[in-house]
Amino acid sequence: MNTKRYPKEAVYRLTSSFFQVMGYSPENIEKASNVLLAAELRGIHSHGLNRIPEYVALWKSGRLNVHAKAEIVHQTPSTALINGQKGLGLIIAGEAMDIAIELAKKSGTGWVAVNNSFHFGIAGFHASKALAEDMVGIATTNANPLVAPTFSRKPMLGTNPIAMAVPAGEEAPFFADFATAPVARGKLDTWALEGKSAPENLVQDASGKVVRNPDILRDGGAIRTLGGDYEHASHKGYCMSAMVDILSAVLPGANFGPFVVPTLSFIPNADAGEDRGIGHFLGAMRIDAFRPAAEFKKDMDQWLKAFRNAPPSEEGTKVLVPGDPERQNEADYSKKGIPVKDSLIQKLQTCAADLGIELSV
Repeated sequence: MNTKRYPKEAVYRLTSSFFQVMGYSPENIEKASNVLLAAELRGIHSHGLNRIPEYVALWKSGRLNVHAKAEIVHQTPSTALINGQKGLGLIIAGEAMDIAIELAKKSGTGWVAVNNSFHFGIAGFHASKALAEDMVGIATTNANPLVAPTFSRKPMLGTNPIAMAVPAGEEAPFFADFATAPVARGKLDTWALEGKSAPENLVQDASGKVVRNPDILRDGGAIRTLGGDYEHASHKGYCMSAMVDILSAVLPGANFGPFVVPTLSFIPNADAGEDRGIGHFLGAMRIDAFRPAAEFKKDMDQWLKAFRNAPPSEEGTKVLVPGDPERQNEADYSKKGIPVKDSLIQKLQTCAADLGIELSV
């Protein structure tokens, strides 16, 4: 499977061309394209260009509102409930995080729950907005039901990511961004495109049997919870996914668990009810609401240095802090170009042709 590198400016142009034909405003084209570009630069390719055909299909189905904005429907000094108006979460979640930051400036912390939204890209993009304000940022979302709880044959939860960004002083910040499932759906799609098998214990077929077919979701299969099986603490992965589902969807009144109206054609929607979209939960905490920010960041530097300088278990390896691999990718890809598989470019060209536009990359 051939891969070429493209300048980040070319990837941005490619991305923005789709949002433009869908009718987004220049401001929202920039917001949405920046989230996808950030995913590609950080090496989270499952949440970058790969998602565009899904957004286009959602728009063509009439479910996606390109004029949506984050509408505050309830508010307290430190919290807000947002109606996403069936908008793309790439935009809605960013606006909601801005609201959380403003609430935190006034009250010390700000917490925003969002309903009636769709896919919001990489959680870390939204959480990291808080860093510039000397705040801790948190972002979570629920998603299409693709993950089977421990002992279940049926997929009932999303991959339900969570992210936390923590500022530091001299050291690069702490930046955790991960799915609460062991693998993202986009990673399975990538393995299928490459003709590879999925690693052991990540997916199961419709009967609950462990398989290695990365396309098994299209045949009624499911992603297993983090841990794989009970003996390897899959119940803990199940708990994390459930916690995200409750905060992101039950709390704001979005569709949750198996009741999410799928955005993927191969997922049966017999359980789905009224389409209230998926939900997000975003938070910002002012460090100086607890103690002086300079003191905290000094201690945070010490924490980060201790872990980065920990003796490695194997020669030639290095202990990394969450966020380090993404920063390394961003430095490399900004200089040498973002790697994109030819098969994905072909997929995007097919999608573009269907919209009557010609891609130039």
